[in-house]
Amino acid sequence: MKLRLTSLVVPFALFLNCSVQAQKTDIMMLGSDHFNQTYKKDNPNTDILLPNQQSDLNAFTKLITPYQPDIIMVEVLPEKQKEIDSLYALYIHNNLNLEALEDGRSEVYQLAFKMAKQLGLPKIYCVNAPGGTSQSILDNGENINLYKEDGLALRAMATEKMKALQEKKISFKDYLIFLNQPDTYNKVYRLRYITPARVINGTFKKPDAMVDTAFVNPKYIGAELTSVFKNRDYKIYSNIVTNQLKTKAKRVLLIIGTAHIGSLRSIFRDDEEYNLVETNKYIPAIQRSR
Repeated sequence: MKLRLTSLVVPFALFLNCSVQAQKTDIMMLGSDHFNQTYKKDNPNTDILLPNQQSDLNAFTKLITPYQPDIIMVEVLPEKQKEIDSLYALYIHNNLNLEALEDGRSEVYQLAFKMAKQLGLPKIYCVNAPGGTSQSILDNGENINLYKEDGLALRAMATEKMKALQEKKISFKDYLIFLNQPDTYNKVYRLRYITPARVINGTFKKPDAMVDTAFVNPKYIGAELTSVFKNRDYKIYSNIVTNQLKTKAKRVLLIIGTAHIGSLRSIFRDDEEYNLVETNKYIPAIQRSR
């Protein structure tokens, strides 16, 4: 009798395990620059609204749309959801002139709106959260040289690519591919979430209102900075998962600043209800971009 019961329990356990895996929600995180900030008035190569750059953008989105997300989420505060809904409704009916919008170059319109319309999605979801601060407020303490060296190395890499974009040595497509390389977002992740913990016994330089200095412990000054960044990421994570619960979406596409990618990936890796989809599954040339 015991043998027969065991023989039933094991297959049932396997069935339950397979069912849980089958119910996982896919999520792919697409890193982007903020195109309004990338744009320089005296350099047309940085203007995403121009025909050549639009062609580059179309070529990039064609790499991503085969993922076939059933929901697209963006780095916009939920308080602006009604505004985004209204603008997207105009966009899908070809009644929105992006050039007339103050932030018409935003990746929200240029990437999210474009792909959502192509995929026939009825809505874009706003999942940003307030918080964060400038990395520059950490500028002293023991081991600060490690933090500054990582910062200089990352800045040099980013500056090189931005200069190449401005000089039209690379296209917007190549620039976006660069932003989505693991080597790129992992370097950002290390600077924001790993290296600061090595900095101790210091003080913040001109912290803004997002930093509650009353609870900052100078001994752990670097970790305090990391906690500010991570706190915002957990709020973004909360917005993502609660919207998924409401919509029952099974394939999420998150479009967000590259600085958030590494941190959010680390959070979702621990969420057994989600399956991280690698961007290089849909961008095979990602490791070979210039």
